[in-house]
Amino acid sequence: MKVLLVSTALLLAPLAAHAACSAQDFAIQDFKPALNSAGMSTRIALRGELANHCANAAAAQIRVEIKDASGNVLESKQAWPAGTSNIAPGDKVDFDLGRMFRFRPGMESFTASVVDVRTW
Repeated sequence: MKVLLVSTALLLAPLAAHAACSAQDFAIQDFKPALNSAGMSTRIALRGELANHCANAAAAQIRVEIKDASGNVLESKQAWPAGTSNIAPGDKVDFDLGRMFRFRPGMESFTASVVDVRTW
């Protein structure tokens, strides 16, 4: 039994040395919400870059919230900008999540945050 415990500890020790990436290891940069009028409709553009500052390749899920003038959340959706691909350390991925939302009057502010990280 002791041999099994020691063997397991030795096998898992290298994994413990490589801590998993966290939401704090990713940054949303140049987030530029915009409303674009196209004839009778208004389209939402939610462009930005997702940067990986972790030592390992990983993917991050972001949440976009749209709020009214009082700060109430009108809509909130989550997406993986890199899909099921990992982002290499130091790399960035461009995204535009505007297609996930439909314009409604009263939309005043747009925020984006990293909410989850995983390795594919």
